[in-house]
Amino acid sequence: MRISVILPVLNEEKTIGQTLASVMALHPHEIFVVDGGSTDCTRRISVEAGAKVLMTGPGRARQMNRGALDATGDILLFLHADTRLPASAFRDIESALSDARCLGGRFDVELDSDRWLLKAVGFMISLRSRLSKVGTGDQAIFVRREILAELGGFPDMPLMEDIAFCRMLRRAGKVACLRSKVVTSARRWEADGVWRTIFKMWMLKLLYLAGVPPARLKRFYADTR
Repeated sequence: MRISVILPVLNEEKTIGQTLASVMALHPHEIFVVDGGSTDCTRRISVEAGAKVLMTGPGRARQMNRGALDATGDILLFLHADTRLPASAFRDIESALSDARCLGGRFDVELDSDRWLLKAVGFMISLRSRLSKVGTGDQAIFVRREILAELGGFPDMPLMEDIAFCRMLRRAGKVACLRSKVVTSARRWEADGVWRTIFKMWMLKLLYLAGVPPARLKRFYADTR
């Protein structure tokens, strides 16, 4: 299986180089960095690392859909700039998708912190996702390219596009919940406070599921870099 990796980015010069180096070591079919208007060195670092850089308007859904348009792989893997894949990532994806009924999936997640509370947060995110079959963007969502096209891509919304897409994917067929872990940055949790961030994340998800428009919710979700 040819795996195309797509990274939506915005001002990620602190993390993008290390992330791309770790992805390159896995020998993907291709890597797209889709920039939403960075004003730092993100694009230069990405080009120097060997990624194909695309430009589009800001918004992760828009950026991921833009990358998917140019991707030629059988499988599309959507990766955040501050998330690192396990060494077994591609083998695990191929193993899961050897089942023709499986349309896509996500990884378990671990936060890059030694604090026991943040380790517990990673465990609970993975467990919730395993039970619901709904992943989040920092769990490295992957999907067969033709399935993404059939579903119409990620919904063009300013927040919760990952939740919305995974719910669509779950309704369409079998979803893989891989036990291998991606490691994602704890920067938001460290900056905003763990309990405060837990409360905010749960409230945002509950309000979204209750029908509050993502555009309104976005006002309470500032990007942390």
